[in-house]
Amino acid sequence: MNLILLAVAPVFAILLYVYAQDKYEKEPKRLLIYSFLFGAIVSVTIVFILYFFTGRLIPLTDRLSVWQQFIQAFVVVALAEEFSKYIIVKYYAQPKKAFNEPYDGIIYAVMVSMGFACTENIMYVLESGYQTAILRAFTAVPAHATFGILMGYFMGKAKFSNNRVLLNLAGLSLAILFHGTYDFFLFIHFIPGISIGAFISLIIGIILSKKAIKAHQNDSHFKTK
Repeated sequence: MNLILLAVAPVFAILLYVYAQDKYEKEPKRLLIYSFLFGAIVSVTIVFILYFFTGRLIPLTDRLSVWQQFIQAFVVVALAEEFSKYIIVKYYAQPKKAFNEPYDGIIYAVMVSMGFACTENIMYVLESGYQTAILRAFTAVPAHATFGILMGYFMGKAKFSNNRVLLNLAGLSLAILFHGTYDFFLFIHFIPGISIGAFISLIIGIILSKKAIKAHQNDSHFKTK
């Protein structure tokens, strides 16, 4: 039980922070909970299905191959995981009437991302223990949050733009880029010191995420009401 609490604590800490930044027009809690659950169950299920096929189509035959690890990071993992989150935001959250300001893209994308991260974190922590729980609380979980924020920033803009398709895909692409970069540097840990690249990409993602949140707060249709 303590391991599970350690696994979910950083997830809900991030959720509370992002929810608190929705200053002008809070989202219905029911939609937020559903988004989280869809991320925790549906998104994870989609990823397992995609992994089943990509594991056969794009097998990792040489763990010391930088090129193979690049494909694993960006195509097998990042593309599959971010796409599974993206389709939930796009087809469930974005069409809702409650999705009525740019910041809503961020909060719904983060809800889905944190649902996914919650399930993933529980699985890793139960398998590997307390040290993994503590490490992931400051790395993988915040990373998933930044991927969600960056995706949601553009999906929030897309809802109120004539270039919806382009902006939605920009959000998906940016999430894949940061996710793939983060994982790639971890996957090629056999190169001494290279893992620092993952932490640098995480820091950049956090900085951009804070700017994205601030930008959509300023763009809120409800700010002057």
